[in-house]
Amino acid sequence: MKGADLFTEDFKPEPYWWETAEPVDQRIANPPEESDVIVIGAGYTGLNAALQTAREGFSTLILDAEAAGWGCSTRNGGQVSTSIKPSFSVLERRYGSEIATDILKEGQASLDYMHRLVGDERLDCGFREVGRFHGAHLPHLYDKLAKECEAGHPVWNTDAFMVPKAEMAAELGTDAYHGGMVFPRHCSIDVGKYHPALLKRVVEAGALVQSHSPVVSIERLKSGFVVQTQARRFKAGKVILATNGYSGPLSPHHRRRIIPIGSYVIATEEISKAVMDRLFPTNRVISDTRKLVYYYRLSPDRKRVLFGGRVSLNETDPRKSAVKLHRDMVALFPELRDIRVSHSWMGFVGYTFDALAHCGEDRGLYYAMGYCGSGVGMASYLGMRIGLKAAGREAAPSALERISFPTRPLYGGNPWFLAPSVLLYRLRDKIGI
Repeated sequence: MKGADLFTEDFKPEPYWWETAEPVDQRIANPPEESDVIVIGAGYTGLNAALQTAREGFSTLILDAEAAGWGCSTRNGGQVSTSIKPSFSVLERRYGSEIATDILKEGQASLDYMHRLVGDERLDCGFREVGRFHGAHLPHLYDKLAKECEAGHPVWNTDAFMVPKAEMAAELGTDAYHGGMVFPRHCSIDVGKYHPALLKRVVEAGALVQSHSPVVSIERLKSGFVVQTQARRFKAGKVILATNGYSGPLSPHHRRRIIPIGSYVIATEEISKAVMDRLFPTNRVISDTRKLVYYYRLSPDRKRVLFGGRVSLNETDPRKSAVKLHRDMVALFPELRDIRVSHSWMGFVGYTFDALAHCGEDRGLYYAMGYCGSGVGMASYLGMRIGLKAAGREAAPSALERISFPTRPLYGGNPWFLAPSVLLYRLRDKIGI
């Protein structure tokens, strides 16, 4: 399928999740000139941080450059895992066994926090423990996954199990994988419901949210900060930077450490139940062993496929990226060849040079960012932790705060090295290394 035939008549170049709830244009007629805490960014990080500071009695003002939730908090795939990409062996070589163990524990803590948050706050957001299927796109990678599964996780019990190719029909109706591993405790969430439900709790806690107020500078005073937007100056005792892949030039220090990478997603038109039940017999979220990742799942009502991946370096036209994603989806599921695209969108993932999230504090400036494509759970969790820290309630520092936040020479925020990196990853995906 090519050209205009690829798209439905009501195609929208925006997230499918906005069908449930568009980002909130939240404005205050007269925002206070001074607050105890200013949070920059109204995504998962900022909202979870503000929930803590507001409930601890700190006057809290949230500023966002766009409508609240416009960024990746409503542009992601809605997959929730343990969020740590490097293996224990890699982390142990870098930091030693104690810190490696603590970092992995933070990954599990992020998933546990999501369960508590949704339950305690009674968030109606379709949060379900559906499990994740991780497919082996080459035969020898199945063997590698099987060895990892047999060895078990070095820190916690995952209950992971293998699905050989002969039994794939129980997981996915595709011949593209040579089996795979299931992580039964991983979850899915309805992105279109989670962010607005969380925003409602934050406003109920007393935090103020001012959208369409891009911050252009942060000035440190002897006591506190001046935060300058395009229209106003605000004072605060503490500032929480929660901008992740949308950080830009606001903080040069963090900009040199965050790599904004485009992540692209399509939603298909509605598909018959018979086809969905045959191709996707479970409700699991799905990933595979490619370095240039695919991630996909069904919509919460099981009527559409939401298919995402890294298919471009700098393309922002969702019609063009949709062509590539549809091609890759059909390569996995040829039966979807004539299924059209109803939505296509992209967002910027905040990646780091060590593939780990980072958080910390510098004399009243708090931050959490760099979720490397696993931001639903980790952004929520680290947002909560830095919110408690800003409120004076956090005891021991996070393991992700105890490690250095690396950059590279000649990097100032423009990821010039992505093109050769993508070519290298494509080669590695072909041979499976």
